Amino acid sequence: MAGFLSVVRRVYLTLYNWIVFAGWAQVLYLAITTLKETGYENVYDAIEKPLQLAQTAAVLEILHGLVGLVRSPVSATLPQIGSRLFLTWGILYSFPEVRSHFLVTSLVISWSITEFPITTWIVEIIRYSFFGFKEALGFAPSWHLWLRYSSFLLLYPTGITSEVGLIYLALPHIKTSEMYSVRMPNILNFSFDFFYATILVLAIYVPGSPHMYRYMLGQRKRALSKSKRE
Repeated sequence: MAGFLSVVRRVYLTLYNWIVFAGWAQVLYLAITTLKETGYENVYDAIEKPLQLAQTAAVLEILHGLVGLVRSPVSATLPQIGSRLFLTWGILYSFPEVRSHFLVTSLVISWSITEFPITTWIVEIIRYSFFGFKEALGFAPSWHLWLRYSSFLLLYPTGITSEVGLIYLALPHIKTSEMYSVRMPNILNFSFDFFYATILVLAIYVPGSPHMYRYMLGQRKRALSKSKRE
């Protein structure tokens, strides 16, 4: 029974990873081709739907950690996915005024390549094509491993900078529109100001971003050290 569940787990995670791969590959392709053909002002319109699908699907990664399908701690996964969902739905979807900014392009390209670096995608395809499912699970070239755990060194800062920049640009529109804000009096006797909530999110980036970066550096060090020992 344990062996059967292990196979089901591997098959499910493989399917999930390939679906995520396809989603982010589409986002990256559309972003680059649109940037080249019509400019960064039109990138969001081209990638809106695949971005929303790919990023929202990442909620499953939190569930994977909660039920033990993966070893990634929820404490590390939750803030990263939460911030991306906030950008995807709370900022880009909700406030069209910021969609034509060049930071949207740097954001989605950083997110896309961070999820699966281009060369990593190619390696995965080769591994599954030539080695098969079972053999590929235990095979990873050293350079591939290095790339997998090093791409964030550049892409995390560009992604975070783009996130913070877009949230900041949206603040005036959040304030004037009062979208998602709840004013009193109301039946629940409750008030909520999305503008100040967004400022709080920005404030969390100050300690949160360095903490996440140090965490990923630690993960990188452990992974590369383990590969050398093996």
